[in-house]
Order: sequence, then C-alpha cells, then structure tokens
Amino acid sequence: MKKIAILGSTGSIGTQTLEIVRTNGDIRVTALAAGSNIALLERQIREFKPKIAAVWSEDRAKELKTRISDLDVKVMSGMDGLLAVAAEPEAQILVTAIVGMIGILPTIEAIRNGKDIALANKETLVTAGHIIMPFAEKNHVSILPVDSEHSAIFQSLQGGQEKALHKILLTASGGPFRGKKREELTEIRVEDALRHPNWAMGRKITIDSSTMINKGLEVIEAKWLFGVNVDQIQVVVQPQSIIHSMVEYKDGAVIAQLGTPDMKLPIQYAIYYPERRYLPGERLNFADLGQITFEKPDMETFRGLKLALKAGREGGSLPTVFNAANERAVAMFLDRKIGFLQIPEIIESCMEAHRNIENPTVDEILKTERETYEFIKNRW
Repeated sequence: MKKIAILGSTGSIGTQTLEIVRTNGDIRVTALAAGSNIALLERQIREFKPKIAAVWSEDRAKELKTRISDLDVKVMSGMDGLLAVAAEPEAQILVTAIVGMIGILPTIEAIRNGKDIALANKETLVTAGHIIMPFAEKNHVSILPVDSEHSAIFQSLQGGQEKALHKILLTASGGPFRGKKREELTEIRVEDALRHPNWAMGRKITIDSSTMINKGLEVIEAKWLFGVNVDQIQVVVQPQSIIHSMVEYKDGAVIAQLGTPDMKLPIQYAIYYPERRYLPGERLNFADLGQITFEKPDMETFRGLKLALKAGREGGSLPTVFNAANERAVAMFLDRKIGFLQIPEIIESCMEAHRNIENPTVDEILKTERETYEFIKNRW
C-alpha cells in the first residue's frame, strides 16, 4: 500500500492525483492541504479519510473543523499545517502541488523526515535548488518530477546513461500567442491569455505559459533536477504538445518521451516509480496525427523567457527575484491592474534593482521575496 500526502489537493495537480488514487486500489492518502476551497476539501476528506487536513487561513480552518466535526481528522492552519502534512509519519511520498515559494519549507520538512518528493512545485527548485538537491541526497530522498517536461526528461534518462548526457531539449507549446509579434500583444486581455491551446491548467500557470515565463522557470528547475548548466538546455517550440521533452547524448542520439497532453501520466509515474502502471485514457494515433513540427522560441516577443535564462545563468538570489516578481505581476494582470506586456517589464525592473546574493540561505531567499514584493508595491 502506497501512502501519500498532498500539498495543494484542490488544485489541478492535486485533483488529478486523487483521480489516480481512485483508479488504483493500493494508494492511501494520509494528509491533505489546500488553499481556500473548503467545500472541495471537505468532499476530499470525506472520501479519502486523511489523518491531517490543513488550510492556510485560520478562519477557514475553523470553518472546516466545524464542517467535519463528525470525523476523526486533525485540522490545522498556516505554515504549521503545511509542515505537519509534509511530515505526516505514515506518508512515504509528499506530492507538492501548491503554487509558489510557500512550498520551500514544507519540502525541506518532508526531506528531513525521509519522504520522497513528487515535485510539481517548480518554485522550490527555481529559488532554492542549491539547498534542496544536496539536502535530498544527504537524506537519501528521491526528487521525482511531476511537470510533464521534467518527467519526460527523467523518463528519457532511464537507460542509466546520465553521464553521457550532452543536452536537454525542453519542449514548449508556444502558448496561445505563438507566432504573434510584440506589437500584437498590447491589447491582450486576461480571457485571451487563459485560453491555452493544449493543456488544462490553473490560472497562474496558464498565464505563465502565455508569456513563456513558465518555460523559463522550467529551464532553471531542470538545471537543478538533472545537474546541468543553463546552456545545456535548449528550448524547442513543439506546438502539438506530443513530444514532452528530449535528451541528446554525447554520441548524437536523441531520446524523447511522447504522449497525449495528460498530466495524470507524469503524476502516476512519479508515485509508482520505477513501476509503470496501466493508465486509462486516450492514446497517440500517429496516422491521425500526421506530423509533428518544431520552431525556435521568439525571445524578443516573449522577453520573460530571456530574463529567466539570465536569472538561471547568474544564479544566487536572482532566480528568487525573477520568480517573486513574476508571481506578483501575474496576480496584478489577473486583477486587471496592469497590461500583458508589463509582466516582463516589472520582472526586468526588479532584476536590475537587485543586488545578487551568491549562495542565499532559506531566510535570505524569503527575505528577497519580501523585498521584491515591496519594490513592486512602491514602483507599480
């Protein structure tokens, strides 16, 4: 019986993880944490019967406690709640499906307690990869990627030839504005940016895909996951989202992982690794597909990707600035306070104003996040 805990159980990755639990009869959910969707979390608790449930707001936690007072479930709130879910004694794997740097401390807590990490919270490695990866190795803990692209890279490396790796080919759909030029994006509305052509995702990550900033974050994440430098990672636009990523070896061989755009595959692979289980769903039909095409990313139109590569190359605390500025800018765009093209403008202004810290501690990372938010508040 696999025993798992989930951070972010009411979001896109969390709900799909629970679909996998339903499909397979040998997974037990021991702890759940969510943001503010109390109604859905209550339904999940009643169905999966975890020992611990956590929500961020203390008031929401009180509401949840009242709603499930007939159940023997410990309800917690805030960071204490997230840490308790991360360290739940029976869980073997923590699925980190929350969005943002709030995932750093729970991930560290889970590693400290010997839990393997099914990682869907890319911000943890983007900002603290230099801390997380050595800590996981020291504690003999596996970091199993859940992002479709990183899972594809991980699967393509299963021949055991990591030392022969030459280059990672990280694929991107190009988002809803692929092929457009900068001047065509001046009047983009929130509704336009939320229409992803291939993937069904949460609002924040969908906006990140439309700016191609998500691909930049994935480059930095891949740097830490696979022990390469940024210049060994090439972003390739593959509009059909059929090739989820590729690796090129020293002898020129390229191995790719292909499949339909379905996040349940990388989630299930991470939970059961190294076993492959049957997964219901659509299969690729190459005769119907006809062709798979490739393009170079347009880094002048999608400047956020270029800024991400700069942050990834320089490292230190600069990726934290990049990530925090993007989080705040996307929130402002979703609230219709700024225009679409102002997202990379805000990120660039924050990066230019920051004095980089070469090897930041967790406290310095979180302080940098706060300072970036304050800079934006005062300037924008």
